[in-house]
Amino acid sequence: MPNGEVAYFSAEFGLDESLPIYSGGLGILAGDHIKAAADLNIPLTGVGLFYKKGYFQQQINESGWQQQHYPDVDRKASIYPLQPVMDAEERPIIIDVTIAGRQVHATAWCIRLGSVTLYLLSTDVDANSDADRDLTNTLYPSHPDVRISQEIMLGIGGARLLAALGIQPAVWHMNEGHSAFLAFERIRMLSAEGVPFETALEAVKASTVFTTHTPVPAGHDVFSIGMIDHYLGSYYWQLGADRARILSLGELDGVFNMTRLAVSSSSKVNGVSKLHGEVTRELFHRWMPHIPIPDIPVDSVTNGVHVGTWLADGIKKLYDKHLVPDWAFRTQEPQVWAAVRDIPAHELWEEHQQAKSVMVQQLGLALASPDENPLIIGFARRFATYKRALLIFSDLERLARLLSDPERPVCLVFAGKAHPADEPGKELIRKIVELSREERFKGRVHIVENYAMDKAKKLVQGVDVWLNTPVKPMEASGTSGQKAAMNGVINCSVLDGWWVEGYNGRNGWAIDGDTSGDPDQQAQQDSDMLYRLLEEQIIPLYYERGDTAIPTEWVNMMKESICSLTPVYNTHRMVSDYWNQIYVPAMARGRRFAADGLEIASRVGAYKQFIRDNWSAVHVKKVELLDADGGSNGRQKSIFRAEIALGAIWSKDVRVEAVGSDGRSGIWRSKLEPVHQLTAGQFVYEGASPDIPIDVWRANVNVRVTPISPDFANDFELELGAWG
Repeated sequence: MPNGEVAYFSAEFGLDESLPIYSGGLGILAGDHIKAAADLNIPLTGVGLFYKKGYFQQQINESGWQQQHYPDVDRKASIYPLQPVMDAEERPIIIDVTIAGRQVHATAWCIRLGSVTLYLLSTDVDANSDADRDLTNTLYPSHPDVRISQEIMLGIGGARLLAALGIQPAVWHMNEGHSAFLAFERIRMLSAEGVPFETALEAVKASTVFTTHTPVPAGHDVFSIGMIDHYLGSYYWQLGADRARILSLGELDGVFNMTRLAVSSSSKVNGVSKLHGEVTRELFHRWMPHIPIPDIPVDSVTNGVHVGTWLADGIKKLYDKHLVPDWAFRTQEPQVWAAVRDIPAHELWEEHQQAKSVMVQQLGLALASPDENPLIIGFARRFATYKRALLIFSDLERLARLLSDPERPVCLVFAGKAHPADEPGKELIRKIVELSREERFKGRVHIVENYAMDKAKKLVQGVDVWLNTPVKPMEASGTSGQKAAMNGVINCSVLDGWWVEGYNGRNGWAIDGDTSGDPDQQAQQDSDMLYRLLEEQIIPLYYERGDTAIPTEWVNMMKESICSLTPVYNTHRMVSDYWNQIYVPAMARGRRFAADGLEIASRVGAYKQFIRDNWSAVHVKKVELLDADGGSNGRQKSIFRAEIALGAIWSKDVRVEAVGSDGRSGIWRSKLEPVHQLTAGQFVYEGASPDIPIDVWRANVNVRVTPISPDFANDFELELGAWG
């Protein structure tokens, strides 16, 4: 792959359970991302925070309530050695950041993985006050003052650390919005060299990309404008713009939104599955109301997982035996995984049974009978209400019959933590503990305490079915089911996130997750479908043994799951997609905008300012349909004619289109060209109607005007539009 350093900023990194500075899916993904980059020899620098006490250790008390404990993280216990980052004089490097008018000092640790170096900032420095030393104590603190201080240190401090080390990334990747303040710091650096604000913003934006993981408004970090003034007010003058312009980059609905700042300062934005891309476009439409939802500039790169991290040892040996010798380096190739179909059924089944036995023993699952080998269904993830951990308990009598059939026993295993401030999430845990103690569920319902990467590995390797029941479409992607699939564990999931793409009708089971009704109706429908799948398909298939002790059709589904899902939902494919679709274009754009003394950045910044200053004069004054003629097949060709007032804006600096519904879920567009000028600033545009039935488009057509430039990263970079 081409050279070019990528800086990857994330609030958490989950590399291994021995370094517990991660909370859940976001951190595990970040850890898998940098491992895959190292495997692929991509020059990437990770930037995060070293949390002295990490994320909490979970203990469930006798009443079933989650208790949080915060022991210090033992750096020496990490299987990835942490080294102090030294300056040119071989002293621990110190980064200074002004937070709320005071100087906060940070040192840094680093971990090296081949072509990747991960830097972790820590404020546990003697020169700091006790309060500032504690800023990087824990992950995702509930107090907003600590939260914003962490994000300032991550974004601004992280950018300063790279500068101090002489690292000049070609691309800056923000993994979620926590690090978005890095845009301010990069603008400040350019401003210090005399670069005007708008030019600096365009130069920064050209080489910055942003991945959002959150499908709901409440999931995005927001701070009051007063907090931004308090914590960053002394910083404004250094950016070369007034307060209002700086705040405009993140201001939304009266507060400062970190996702809005990230979008405003990025040339590429992506969600983490195709469905999440669609959901994100709908979410962003509220601040881009002039752009139809399908046109909102959000791409998608579907998440994957790091095969080497999550594969059971026995399954790996099986792949070593039956797949091509270099399979571990060719995980993206479907033909490599096709060989799984030829693995003898008894070998795959025996290795899975071994992984299952290890899981039962190491997680201390007290089965109803030590001699039985029940079907085990796993549900392990953060306990948040939208993930609906209790959906399978909707009908307790029906569930009890399913679990306690002596001929076909079934067990449920739950694991996960609730955020310390999430009382409804803690109540979910308490309820499952309570149910597990009922006589009818003893030995059938289990909850595993202190869920972390080590226990996650045992679960995704050892259960028979991986259950996922979120409220659709609130699961941005999900990756635990991908980890399960590569181990031969079969997914049963709501059609949300990655499973919308992964499910093919033969590699697992799907719960529709219909969203047309109210939430209670949806839950009732989903739980009923889950019960029917268990009763009619999952349990019978698992216990269908024929003349052998092996459920042949079940093993065939295991093989289909491995073959169809593993080559797609791995981080080698994911990081390759980021490289080809996100990083390389951003590198090229960043270099173009930086060339010749920031000539293009300066031109684009000035052009955007001119368009913003003059856009209020743009109007669609009149729209006509001309030359209608009866066509065949219900189609009727027409000419759109629109009179457009542009004021001071040149006719070539706008795109004029007729836009309408295609009668399905998309939109059609017909470009209109300027044919003559009426008066100064007023033009006539014409264009042909679409080749679809007139009764579809005639009642659903409008003309829109949008500003354009060959230097824009996308067609709607300015988020402006005029309609008529």
